[in-house]
Amino acid sequence: MSEPNNNLFLHEDVINGTSDLSEVKKPDEKESVVKRTMTLIEKNGCHDTVYMNAAKIFQGIHTEKAKDRMLVRYAGDSAPPSLTFKDVCSQRLSYELAFNALKYQDLLEEMLLDSCVYPCHSIPDELTSLLVVMLYDLQDRKFQAREISDEDEPVADVRKIEHYLYSFKTKLAAALARYRIKHDAPSVEYVLPETIRKQHQRASALPLCVWINTFKISLEDVFRDLKEKGFTKVESVSDLDHYTYGVDQHCGDVLFFPSSLKEELLNLDLFADSKLLLQDKSRSLAVHAAQAQLNSGDDIIVAHVGSHLTIAHLSVLTNHSMSTIFVCGVKSSEKEAELRNLFSHMECTNIQLLHEDFTEIGPTDPKLQKAKVILLLPQCSGLGAGDPIDFILNEHGDAELLKDLFRGTVAEDKLSVLAERQLNELIHAMKFKEVQAIVYCTCSVYPEENERVVKKALESGVEGDKVQPYRLIPPGFDTCSDSNASTETFFKTEPSEISSGCFLAVLAREKESSEHLSAEDILGQAAAKGLLDDILLEKPKKGEKKQKVKQPTRNIVAGGVQPKIAELLHRQTVSNIKAEVAVSKAVSNVQQKSVSQTKSGVQLKKSICPISARALPQVLKHTHPLSPVGKAYGRQTPARKARAEHRRVVLKPAKIMFPPVAMPYVTYGISNSALSSLQPFLQWHPLPVKANGIVVGLTTPMQKYLYATLR
Repeated sequence: MSEPNNNLFLHEDVINGTSDLSEVKKPDEKESVVKRTMTLIEKNGCHDTVYMNAAKIFQGIHTEKAKDRMLVRYAGDSAPPSLTFKDVCSQRLSYELAFNALKYQDLLEEMLLDSCVYPCHSIPDELTSLLVVMLYDLQDRKFQAREISDEDEPVADVRKIEHYLYSFKTKLAAALARYRIKHDAPSVEYVLPETIRKQHQRASALPLCVWINTFKISLEDVFRDLKEKGFTKVESVSDLDHYTYGVDQHCGDVLFFPSSLKEELLNLDLFADSKLLLQDKSRSLAVHAAQAQLNSGDDIIVAHVGSHLTIAHLSVLTNHSMSTIFVCGVKSSEKEAELRNLFSHMECTNIQLLHEDFTEIGPTDPKLQKAKVILLLPQCSGLGAGDPIDFILNEHGDAELLKDLFRGTVAEDKLSVLAERQLNELIHAMKFKEVQAIVYCTCSVYPEENERVVKKALESGVEGDKVQPYRLIPPGFDTCSDSNASTETFFKTEPSEISSGCFLAVLAREKESSEHLSAEDILGQAAAKGLLDDILLEKPKKGEKKQKVKQPTRNIVAGGVQPKIAELLHRQTVSNIKAEVAVSKAVSNVQQKSVSQTKSGVQLKKSICPISARALPQVLKHTHPLSPVGKAYGRQTPARKARAEHRRVVLKPAKIMFPPVAMPYVTYGISNSALSSLQPFLQWHPLPVKANGIVVGLTTPMQKYLYATLR
């Protein structure tokens, strides 16, 4: 019963001159007018230049068959084509058209032969790629004529092929129907290999990943704006359903949306103003892992230009730490101008572009001596990428990736070349003696590009004996929430319907003994993590209005964080000395007053013993400044002071012995010099103790950070 119905459906398509490769879906009622308009424009055809670029791409990636099976001939191998795109949209359409022609190459060639459209003496082999590409687009439009815009510059070869195919549209539709009957395919997608179908389904269902540009908008404002637009926040990616979004579990500034909302989201003001940026999560993971290794004032090297979005995201995360980002491999002045324009639009100011490739830069280059972290995102096979077109466009990948995806594997010789290049770049990164950490990240699923590269680099011993060696450490973000993502000290995810494939490793130099850890180093780490913001901000002087504190930028903060740390240490030390001197004077005055009262014969109900400095409780030597109540008491009239003196009762100091308590600040090997430098931050508060296995008594962010660092 199913076969006649299928034949009837196909017969109706042939009569109407239509047959689509994909099943026609009823549009959702909530789709915006903009989305429907964009879809209609795409279905009405492309510009002539898009077809030409797609044909050039397809010429380089099409499947070459054996000579005895080669019925459709293409032009011979030639140099890589030069592609000129009008804009990003036309670039994406060109690659998508070429990739679809590759996936359905067998079907399209069979349609040409079955309908007797090919061979044709008037069409040379050099135009065969254009013929196949335009045939795919024709059937995708249900064999309807293309709407040509007046602004479209005509290309003679495109118009010639278009006219030729359209004259055979009925025969081509019949050939497509016969092919579907032959393969018993409910839709033509079912003639594709199962691996390609699954890859397509996975890419279609993959949630959209965006990060928030906090230079332009805060997280709270984004959440409020999305709520006003009808979006609901969910806790898990699996709960995404139409107008919903979720916050990523590893990166707090990354959001997820359903894949079905892509066109709608891109038309929101949040995206148009570069407040939300669409990018694969693997790059956000790499950026957060690199930022976690930075201290205040540290610079970072980005070994490859890659996507400008990755660099911009890193700029947003490192702005508060006063870091400079050095980007390698910006060869042409045109590319430099393009990047500067993009970064300026996103308000990124702490980026410097270098013309040299990363491997051409010496480890002792003077301008990179403050660089402490290297972000290495090497060219890789990319088979773990969720959307191959996005990966090619954003990471400047090779179009050969489309061919590898179609075959489901990478040739061994190509994989060997990639792995050798990646190893050389990682070893070169390890030669920078001032660098303390390297973040290595790929979108590959092959161990040859991932674990084996890292292992060989660590075993090379290229660091030498004069510096601390590298070792693997866990990434800075939390991996405990996804046990499958963490393999020992690597972070790895396999391609799935909820995430793309990613491999990430963090190599850091072995830490020196805590005896060599100075107070300035500890405070620098605290400042980089934002724990000293409330301490380092200067209080407004009298008469000045309290202004709203804005996120510090590189241009408005003078002096940096390090001078403020030194000033903070000096200020605390001076205040401690003054406090001790003041208490000593007070003790001396008490002693003199006690002796004079005894000599004058003044009798009290209870004798007053002289108070020695040794007998005073230790806490009295470090008293707080006078409270407002105490200051008011100091301004009292003599009469009131006399009444107060009459009511005053002098208490005799007493010693209270407590059982010994373990002190976590001292038991972990910190030197006496470092401890004395940190004493200003440890006093005034009770030491932390453990109650039921939980540390309590840590009342300030500074205490919490010092406790976590010193333990």
